Amino acid sequence: MADGCGKRHVARSWISDTPDEIEHPPVPLGINKMTVPRASILLSISTIMVILLSSIWIGVSAYGFLNELEDSLESVDESMIEMEGRWAWEVDMIFDTCDSREGDWSWPENLSSQDDLFLYPGELRCDWEHQGEGDRASIVIYNRGNQTLDLLLEIGGPDVLFSDSGDTQYLINEMPGNDALILEIELTEDVTEGEITIIASHVSLMSAEVRLDVSIFQGIDSRSIHIEEGDRVEVEYTVWNADTGEELDSGTWTENAGDPWFSIEGFGWSTIGLDIDDDRGIAPGLETGTSHITLLPPPIAYGNSDGHELQDVWLRFEVNLDRAPLSG
Repeated sequence: MADGCGKRHVARSWISDTPDEIEHPPVPLGINKMTVPRASILLSISTIMVILLSSIWIGVSAYGFLNELEDSLESVDESMIEMEGRWAWEVDMIFDTCDSREGDWSWPENLSSQDDLFLYPGELRCDWEHQGEGDRASIVIYNRGNQTLDLLLEIGGPDVLFSDSGDTQYLINEMPGNDALILEIELTEDVTEGEITIIASHVSLMSAEVRLDVSIFQGIDSRSIHIEEGDRVEVEYTVWNADTGEELDSGTWTENAGDPWFSIEGFGWSTIGLDIDDDRGIAPGLETGTSHITLLPPPIAYGNSDGHELQDVWLRFEVNLDRAPLSG
């Protein structure tokens, strides 16, 4: 195509006068490689800070909750469960095999004439000679105060449990003041020698505890039948004044183990843990029953018989198992 001057114009496509580098700048390699990692790092740091602050908040809340829980559990007034520098309860084993738990006290010269509110000068350690797996023994908890007690009993050590609960723990709810409770414990294995500790703690102040240590060992002869609460028994007994040695009575008693003898609650429990062979004492001329000696403080002897001449006397019983018939 020519114009009037004879010059020829050539048609072409539009080309921008702006350099391509300016109009479409390349993304720098530094941004490609660094921007995303930096953003990830900042995001990670933020996440970590949030988690850390959340953990601190949860920890502070948990600490406060535990403190409130502890305060609620330990809201009991210690002065109400403490007497003469001791907790208001005692734990005893009914066998006459006990002594000072830590060797820090001696027996009173006369048990019945003690002026102290407590039956024993301190915690006890007792021996339990058993006649094989399934043997039983009786322990006693005494509330020496006037306040009602809620106690948790725990057996620390193997192969022994509370017969009533079938467990190593037993909960006592609202035990009246100046009362006593007798419980049966059971040997679950044939132990040659062993040690357990029975701990009685206040449920609202677990640091308030009284301990009874028990040394367990195998007797000379095992027996196949072990008397437990409710078993029908026929025993020969002799009872003495534990302080004077005076013999007070002797005879034969046929009743269910655990039942009281007159007003003496501890006598029936004295038969717990006696043993006999399969003949049950029925075969003529055979004496296969065992015997043991128990010591009963007044609360499980005549202590609840007001005006009785033996109301304050500690009793020592020897019981020998003659027969254990299948039924009454």
